Amino acid sequence: MTIETMTVSNLKQIKNNVIGNPSVKLQCARDEVFIQMLVECLSREPVADEPQGSKDDIRIEAAHIITSISYGSEDALGSLLRADVHRVLLLAIANIQPTDSTSLRAAFARALRAITVAVAETVGPSQWGLRADSSAIRNEAKVTLDSLFHINSLDIYLPLLVDPSVQTSTSIALLLGSALRTAEHRTAVAEWLPIADRAREVKTKRGWEKTSTNSSSLHRHGGWAARNLSSLLLTSKDYKYQESLLLALAALCKDNATVAVALTKPIAEKDALLLHILSLSKSRVPEVQLAACLCAIHIIRSSASHSAPVDDYSARTILSVVNRMIATPPTDTVQNRCKACFVLYYLVTDEAILCHIAWERGSLRRLAALVQSITPQDLNEREEEEPESVSALREAALTAIAAISMFDNDIRRSLTDDLKLLPTIHVSLSHRHVGVRYAAYSGLGMVVFQVFKKEDEDRRVLSAALSAVCNIVNEFSPLRPVYLDQGLLPRLIQLLGSGDPTLRLSALWAIKNLLRKTSLEIKKEVMNQIGWPQLSRLLIDPAEGIQEQAFNIVRNLAEDEEAIDMVFEGLGTHILLERLVKTLESRDEDVVLQAASLLANLANGSDVQQDLILSCPKILVSLKACLAESKPEIRRPAVGCILELARRSSKGRKEMVETGILSTLRHICEWSGGGLTMSHAHTSSAIEEEKDIIEHARLALNWLEYGP
Repeated sequence: MTIETMTVSNLKQIKNNVIGNPSVKLQCARDEVFIQMLVECLSREPVADEPQGSKDDIRIEAAHIITSISYGSEDALGSLLRADVHRVLLLAIANIQPTDSTSLRAAFARALRAITVAVAETVGPSQWGLRADSSAIRNEAKVTLDSLFHINSLDIYLPLLVDPSVQTSTSIALLLGSALRTAEHRTAVAEWLPIADRAREVKTKRGWEKTSTNSSSLHRHGGWAARNLSSLLLTSKDYKYQESLLLALAALCKDNATVAVALTKPIAEKDALLLHILSLSKSRVPEVQLAACLCAIHIIRSSASHSAPVDDYSARTILSVVNRMIATPPTDTVQNRCKACFVLYYLVTDEAILCHIAWERGSLRRLAALVQSITPQDLNEREEEEPESVSALREAALTAIAAISMFDNDIRRSLTDDLKLLPTIHVSLSHRHVGVRYAAYSGLGMVVFQVFKKEDEDRRVLSAALSAVCNIVNEFSPLRPVYLDQGLLPRLIQLLGSGDPTLRLSALWAIKNLLRKTSLEIKKEVMNQIGWPQLSRLLIDPAEGIQEQAFNIVRNLAEDEEAIDMVFEGLGTHILLERLVKTLESRDEDVVLQAASLLANLANGSDVQQDLILSCPKILVSLKACLAESKPEIRRPAVGCILELARRSSKGRKEMVETGILSTLRHICEWSGGGLTMSHAHTSSAIEEEKDIIEHARLALNWLEYGP
């Protein structure tokens, strides 16, 4: 494959050979000398008397070949990474001159996009279904991906987002839309400012002031990237360009409230961008419709509070689009139907209300019809003949089905009794395609439990099975005692001791759900398996998610006086109170909420146990801080705990007055009457929501001021 001299004609011939030809791509990838020469062409200096156009042509053709082979095998990508292709590309882009052609900039941007997306797909997580979980170059790819989202790299290629060439801008938007997959990388792009803007920020600060990363210019309209993506989207009429901009905004907004909230607000007397995005969901082009739906979902779900999820109008608009695509194959490609299923999944996942709306709107019925139409009962005998695209479509549909049926028994019964989908799901459980197995296991009962117990199953399939187990044991299901009889606890303890963070967290989640509103006998059985020393260690685990679930476990254990005795005896008074004090001071509100809720449960114990709580002065200080500074969800159990202690303990009343809790309670009561305000803004609806907190604060205040 190696050629001595790189010429335009040679490169064009190679380009024509590699396009759509995996074997030639692999041949190129294995020729390390050729790959190195190809990458060096990107920064090639012109020889004497060589016209500029010839130099540009060589660089453009080299970029085209790199774009093509980056989509090939892992060997091809590995060869390119070993040749340092991303650094050479960034340097080539940084050295582009005003006199260089538009075609050169576009070719470089396209090659950078291809490399970045290929690397992101290797590192994961996948966007549209599961991919291979093992890669020989994953570590190398992760280092490369992190460097591509480092500020020094962003300084080079992000300005091309506003390049006059639509081709160049489209490539950068697609890079963001396909490669932004982690919170760290989203934050880096969202907070990025051009070098000149950063310089101005520094100049406005006096010498002793620290430059803030939360400057007004940085967060105005969601930051530079979001602001310019929004502006370009509002003016673009090109369908491909619209799709790329929507995908970039979707990736930037996912789990990013700062950017998402900005896009829900009007700008300069114009409607919020979200309304424009929802209007694009009705485009005549399916790809634009899907991108708009995905973008709207991430904006709305990231900006919504837990008490107010996706609004009904937006949900129904999105459901109308995806339901039509799922149900009408003649007008859409397999790829679009596949994406429609995943868009539906992103809409409803972990939101019980949205799952119910999707069920009411017929999404489950359409998905069931789709899966049944592409799944013959002798599938496992014919799966070798099945195209990869059909397997991917089945995975997508089953994934959406599992998400919709996750919370509601009525929906699950509809799945099995009305839609008769159980045989179709069952035949998918042993499919060779791991994504199909993963999706199928996500929605079944006893079959899932058998997978959950398999020790040699793919960890992602096991994780999906464990998630289903979590939900099943949380409800008053007849499967709960069956699971216990067939070895649920030993398997959960085994997974709790595994090195996989996701499996450990899910195992704790299942234990927490198992303990909720269950008998003392089961609680004792669970703790005999876990062991109090291990639970004590989990309460101070470095991972805050583990801490949260561990405190929730103790909270569910301490549901009555007899169980509270067990908790004090099992953990020991000193360790229990020490863990509570430390956690109530945590910065993670989810962990604090569980600790405060546990303390509220413990306050319902015996007089002796109340005295033990009051013997720890720091507990009352922490409770006071929760009342004064925390969100309503935390203040609710905190004030409940104070009321119970004040009602039953004269010693407790005196110590609470000395700690300053009396004045904090008075402050809450006076604020509710319109006199004083707390440190954060409240609306009349917030006051209505906190009515029970205020009422309990008044009762506690009365006990502290007047006694019995």
